[in-house]
Amino acid sequence: MKRFFFISLIAFSLLLQNCKAENPKNSNDSNSKGVIVIHLTDAEFKKAVFNYELNKEWKYEGKLPAIVDFYADWCAPCRQLSPIVEEIAKEYKGKIVVYKVDTVKEKMLAQSLGITGLPTLLFIPAKGKPQMSMGLLPKADLVKAVNEILLIN
Repeated sequence: MKRFFFISLIAFSLLLQNCKAENPKNSNDSNSKGVIVIHLTDAEFKKAVFNYELNKEWKYEGKLPAIVDFYADWCAPCRQLSPIVEEIAKEYKGKIVVYKVDTVKEKMLAQSLGITGLPTLLFIPAKGKPQMSMGLLPKADLVKAVNEILLIN
């Protein structure tokens, strides 16, 4: 019985050595682990997208066109849209930037931008005014929006 216990203990410890927990929040960088959707906090949004506290008129801070997905974990349509947004990020990698903002954690940001329903997508061309879309979009409509709003040049 002791022998079985020690063998089981050794096998279990070997099994644990192969398990690695990863924190997805640490893999926001598109160069690390291939993640191409960047999660933003309010402060990061102000630096990367639009500083709504300093600017009254729209001024995009980025160079590439972008999509910002405003979502909440409890929102079923948001969970359905998320893999579609990730597919778009992969397909248009290097042409657009895809951001996500958790509206539960970033309430002030969502309120400041007038986000009243979820999911909400903000399409930001490199130059010009952004356009907003609320609700679950099929992939074909999302692709059309990327091509007609973001990649018009």
